[in-house]
Amino acid sequence: MRNILLIAKREYLEQIRGRAFKISTVALPLLIAALLAFTSYMGHKANTGKHIAIVAEDAALAAQVRQQMLDDKGAQYKVDVTAPATSEQRDELQRQVRVKAIDGVLAIDSSDPNKITATITSLSVADVSVYGGLQNALNRGIINERMIAKGMSQAEADAILAKVSIDALQLDKDGKIGKSNGAATVIKASIILFMLSLPIMLYGLDMARSIIEEKTSRIFEVMLAIAKPGDLLAGKLLGVGAVGLTQIAIWLTGASIFMGTALAAELLTGDIAIRFSWQEGVFFPVYFILGFALFSAIFSGLAATCETAQDLQKFMVVLIVPLYTSMGLLAVMVKDPNSAWSIAATLCPLTSPFTMLPRMGMAVVPFWQVALSIILLALTIWGVLWFSSRLYRVGILMYGKRATLPELLRWLRYS
Repeated sequence: MRNILLIAKREYLEQIRGRAFKISTVALPLLIAALLAFTSYMGHKANTGKHIAIVAEDAALAAQVRQQMLDDKGAQYKVDVTAPATSEQRDELQRQVRVKAIDGVLAIDSSDPNKITATITSLSVADVSVYGGLQNALNRGIINERMIAKGMSQAEADAILAKVSIDALQLDKDGKIGKSNGAATVIKASIILFMLSLPIMLYGLDMARSIIEEKTSRIFEVMLAIAKPGDLLAGKLLGVGAVGLTQIAIWLTGASIFMGTALAAELLTGDIAIRFSWQEGVFFPVYFILGFALFSAIFSGLAATCETAQDLQKFMVVLIVPLYTSMGLLAVMVKDPNSAWSIAATLCPLTSPFTMLPRMGMAVVPFWQVALSIILLALTIWGVLWFSSRLYRVGILMYGKRATLPELLRWLRYS
């Protein structure tokens, strides 16, 4: 046990004092914040402020559609109306689209009152995709104009067409009801998945590279004089895992301090209010430790079979496939967090470290599923450690011989 703690201390201090740890501890949260801010800004800019020209034969209908577009405060449309429009005016508007003086031309054909059609002309299909609210404004304008034509006042028509918003409420296991926000839930789930997967991936690969470097430099031959191979592996796992926990603790401390500032109170309100429950705070380090132990154990055994860091690249699929699968299943969990696929993702040991916490933020997860997920992870880690430790014992002293599958089976028998 003493040797394990000494090796763990060496690994921990070596990485904590390194420049890479200091830079990543500061740069990663700033990078996440910058990406979120940039995505939000670009999404807002891409979908607002479009300059649209409406051409129609029916001036009253065009005016109603224009008013509906202007009422959409989020889109911030700039709308011009030409009604009735001559062929020369239509050609001129299309020329303005070509020179980017306006973003699009909405042409409304009401020659058949029972079958009104419309077209939008812009420079590209990508431009048309941002007019999500345009069809809604067109339909509301048509309905409004028809009601007024039937003798209804504008106030009565506005009252009938008044928008009704839906507030999402979430029922917890105790029967308490609280407000929920879909966009904030997706953002929170993405942040949790990112904060779990990136350290697990980076520190797991870092441990594997460390084993390869020590193997090629023959340091192991000296270290094995005072420590058993199992002690070396256990010490490395403890030391590198403690580095990851230290980094996450620094991030959580910084986030807690930030949450108490006036800036956070302004940003984390309204439509993007993000809140973390105590369950997420408790189980975050649990799933990080289990996920790190699983993938680090896998890569430790594989690294012992490699001669160079380039040889390790062929095993990257072992980490990439579970990570990409978890990202793909995130959309499934958002749609139905209690579906069979969502439950399977949080029980499967290869994906549960990345998916259980995001699912906790979307729905009430039964305790038996959380417990079963942890038990399955622990059993898988035990099995992987059994396998990897045997590869590790032989592989760290093997040089100049490619580790084929028959060779690996012989290694298992040797140990």
